[in-house]
Amino acid sequence: MKQIRQFHLYLGTFFAPVIFFFAFSGALQTFGLHESEKDGSYNAPAWIATMAQIHKDQRLEGEHHSHEDAAPVENASAHDEHPPGAAHGEEHKEAPSSLPLKCFVLLLAIGLMATAALGVYMALQSRNNRRITWIMLAGGVIVPIVLLFL
Repeated sequence: MKQIRQFHLYLGTFFAPVIFFFAFSGALQTFGLHESEKDGSYNAPAWIATMAQIHKDQRLEGEHHSHEDAAPVENASAHDEHPPGAAHGEEHKEAPSSLPLKCFVLLLAIGLMATAALGVYMALQSRNNRRITWIMLAGGVIVPIVLLFL
């Protein structure tokens, strides 16, 4: 049981920074704060747009990788005015998003960040594991940043 607790400590402290990042950026995206309005009524702050780009596409905006530079495949239905499944004359309407569900997702993100923060706090309270906790936390911050730039 002691080995399982230690393994949990190592995994938890290593992944806590990215759990926090993805929970926070996901909560911002839930409310559409990462997308600017076309009419200019809202301009998304650059830091939120950047976080969303990393969250959604695992890359910084403007970076292109060789597999993404391939020419798109022509799709015959792409030139059709009507979305798939819609009869001619029908407009495609998106279902309205549920504000109560969005609020629940926000609470989920807050809960996830809180439990990650509490887990790190508890891990740092153990004098026997404090050094490895800091090493795993640092790794959990540094490894994803390095991978982002590869």
